[in-house]
Order: sequence, then structure tokens, then C-alpha cells
Amino acid sequence: MDKRKYSLEHFFVFSHLLKWTLIVLPLALCIGSVVAFFLWSLEQVTQHRLDHPWLLYLLPVAGIVIYLMYTYLGKESESGNNLIIDEIHEPRKGVPAIMTPLVLLGTLITHLFGGSAGREGTAVQMGGSIANLYARVIKLKRQDLSILLMTGIAAGFGAVFGTPVTGTIFAMEVLALGSIKHTALVPCFIAALLADATCTAWGIHHTEYHILFVDDDHAYLPFLHIDLPLLIKSIFAGVLFGLAGFFFSQLSHGIKKTANRYIPYKWLIPAVGGCIIILLTFILQTDSYLGLGVSNPNPASVSIVSCFKEGGATYWSWFWKLLFTAVTLGLGFKGGEVTPLFFIGAALGNTIGTITGAPVDLMAGLGFIAVFAGATNTPIACTIMGIELFGSNNILYYAVACFTAYYFSGHSGIYGAQRIGQAKIDLLKKDMNKRLNDL
Repeated sequence: MDKRKYSLEHFFVFSHLLKWTLIVLPLALCIGSVVAFFLWSLEQVTQHRLDHPWLLYLLPVAGIVIYLMYTYLGKESESGNNLIIDEIHEPRKGVPAIMTPLVLLGTLITHLFGGSAGREGTAVQMGGSIANLYARVIKLKRQDLSILLMTGIAAGFGAVFGTPVTGTIFAMEVLALGSIKHTALVPCFIAALLADATCTAWGIHHTEYHILFVDDDHAYLPFLHIDLPLLIKSIFAGVLFGLAGFFFSQLSHGIKKTANRYIPYKWLIPAVGGCIIILLTFILQTDSYLGLGVSNPNPASVSIVSCFKEGGATYWSWFWKLLFTAVTLGLGFKGGEVTPLFFIGAALGNTIGTITGAPVDLMAGLGFIAVFAGATNTPIACTIMGIELFGSNNILYYAVACFTAYYFSGHSGIYGAQRIGQAKIDLLKKDMNKRLNDL
């Protein structure tokens, strides 16, 4: 055995980790602070919209303003998360620095006037944009740029949801179906952990969700200490969660393609989207499906928080949030998809729990993470998110729901730039390294 060889190997490992720790520290502090400002601003504009419901009627005008911002100030930024994923796979022009102020302002405008969108996309895009600018400042080598962009994703995601371990795994898992790149494991973890700590240090608090259900460890068979009927219900729910993720991805992409094909004036696309949202809100006579949907001061409204309680959602709440969000994002407004996916999943889980007699809070929690898993093809990250948000008591059900949803969402997803690392089923022949958009 060559002892010198192993000594050198450990030295190189140590120097590699030290190098990336020093590189990532200032980046994570910056991203954590920017995300904290974004979350604070988002809370302010959301409250302002709730206090002034008439702002919804200006949503078409807001859409035109967003279109003009991106057209004249940063057209390359329009691709959002997909641009960052593409740059990680094949670094080219880089992620423009202007993406950060554009997506920040665009998302705040969307929420101020009632668009149904999330916040993850904004945090990830800001993280990637800041990471790319930082790479230029420190003159980082081209081969290291991919790792730094991944740390930007991890920092943005970990800070915006308060889930640093999930952010770490998400940044590596989201790049390609069936493949995880471990090269950036420690840099991503450091970035996500420190960015989350920085965001918290600024006084930002994340919504707490509670699943009161605890498995009583039923022993239906001597070797199977689990509630078998509940496990079967969780598998069934996972199938529906995966199909919901698939439906959302297909509908949002379909709306975008149809609008670009049939509406000749591109500035008119978000204006039409705003009018549709106003019309849907008028028909349903509720503001439940506007904005983030995390909570709502009106006790009669549906929100993510209410979905964890019996009677907290109608049978079709999940569909309406899905439609509102697909229209909002498909027709040119800005923001993320993930928080609306949480809403869709929690509401669908509430319905499944009510119909099947399963614990409503557990099913809402499973839907919360599993629809996200199906729509983003990140089942491991979403299982870990369940632990970080809800505790580890029901980890088996988290995994069952997320893994099942992953398969049943098919080879589709909200991020068209994702590559095929490995087909979900070997019988389904898919071209390796092909983008989802190109399938």
C-alpha cells in the first residue's frame, strides 16, 4: 500500500474543501441578505394588496410593465431558472447580473396586483445571478463556474424556505433526472446553511406547519410494523400527486406556447393573463387563489395553512390554484412555481384525506411535498423537505408519496432545461442528456 498516495489524496481533499469554504462564505452572506430583503418586501406588498383589493383590477397593466422591463432591460433573463440550469451544464454567456433586480421587482409587482405565483424561482434566480457576478469579480476559472452556480441555487432555495439540507440536495438533484452530481455537495451545503442563517439573523421567520398525526406502529404482520391501509392510501395519493404535477407542468407550458402562437402583440399576452385572473376571481367570488396563498386573514378563505385542518379546503381548491398559477406564469408574470405547488398539493391532500378517511393533516403534508417532487423531479430533496418542515415521525409516508409522485409525473417538469440523466423506467427509452423541452 502506497501511504504517500493516500496522504496526498487527503491533502487535496482538504485543500479543495478549504478553497470552496472561503469562496462560498461571502456569497452565502450576500444571497441570504438579499433573500431576507425579498421576503420582507413580499410580506409588505402582500399585506398592501389584502388591504386594497381594488389593486387586482390593475393586474393587466402590471403585466405590461413587467413585459417592458424584461424586453428593454434584460431579455436574456426571461428564461429564468432554465437559463441557470443550462449554464451549469454548458457555461456560455453566463447569467446576467440584471436578472436579480428584474426578477425581484417583477415578482413583487406580480404579488402586489394579485398574480398567483411563488417565491422559489425568484430566490434561485437571484442566487444564480449573484453567483455568476461574484465569479467574474474573483475571476473564477471556467470549470469552477458550474459549482458556484449550484451553490447559488442551494443558498437561494435554502434561505427562502428555511430548509438548508433540502436546498443542498435540490441544487444537485434538479439538474438531471435520475442523476445527482456530488462534486458540489459540501459547497452547496455550506452556502445553503449560511444563507439560511443569515436570512434568519435579519429577523425573517418562516411559516410553521404541523402534522399532529403519529403512526401508532400497527403490527398487521409480525415483520411489518406499519399501518398497512394508510400505506396503501399514501401510495394511491402519491399517484394522484404525480399526475397533478404532470398536469400543472403541461398546462403552464401549453398556455405559454398557445399564447405566443395566437397573440400577435407580445405585450398583450400578460394583459390577457391579468384579465383572465380578474374574471376567474369574479366568478369564484374569493381571493383564496391570488398571491402566495400561504395564509389568509379571512377565515373563510382557503390557504396552505388551512389545508392542514379538516374542512380547510374544498374538493376543487387544488384545481383552482393550479389554474390560477398556470395562467399567471404561463402568460408572462414573474415568480416561482413551488409555493403554488405546495398549495395545490396540500389542498389535494386535504381532499384525499377527507374522502378516504386518512388523517387530513398527514395527507396535506404529503401533497405539499409530493406534488413539488413530481413537478420538479426531485424526490429525494422533497422527502428531506418533509423532515425539515414537519419532523421525522412520518418519514416512510413522505418517501412513499414523493417517490411514487416522481414516477407518475412522467418525463416532464416545470424546468424544461432539466436533462435526462437516467430514464425513470428502463423500458421507456429516452435520449441521455436531452432537455425535457426537446423531448
